[in-house]
Amino acid sequence: MPLSSADLERFAGIRTIDLTTYGRKSGQPRRIEIWWFRINGQFIITGTPGRRDWLANVRANPSVIVHVDGRDIETTVSLIEDRDRRLEVFNEPNTRWYSTQAQLDRLLDEAPMIEVHLSPRV
Repeated sequence: MPLSSADLERFAGIRTIDLTTYGRKSGQPRRIEIWWFRINGQFIITGTPGRRDWLANVRANPSVIVHVDGRDIETTVSLIEDRDRRLEVFNEPNTRWYSTQAQLDRLLDEAPMIEVHLSPRV
């Protein structure tokens, strides 16, 4: 079922979701609980610096399932590597917690960050 603008607005108010990625070696689904944020109309998942299996999985296969608000949404993600865009994310009030976990330069250089591609039906 296509997403509506109302769906996206509702999802924006939900911080914790489940994300299914596919194992980079096994191809098996791997489901985790994770935070996401809507920033400038885009859904972003980030984290603190460190090794993340989910990130390695999406690097190998950008197809994911987002589990939110009782829906299972098959979609894709893309890595956010542009430093200015990463800074924009970490300057958002909703993501300020991350700056208590690591220095901003380290977050910009090392934190995992992806965009979840959700769009409403036209």
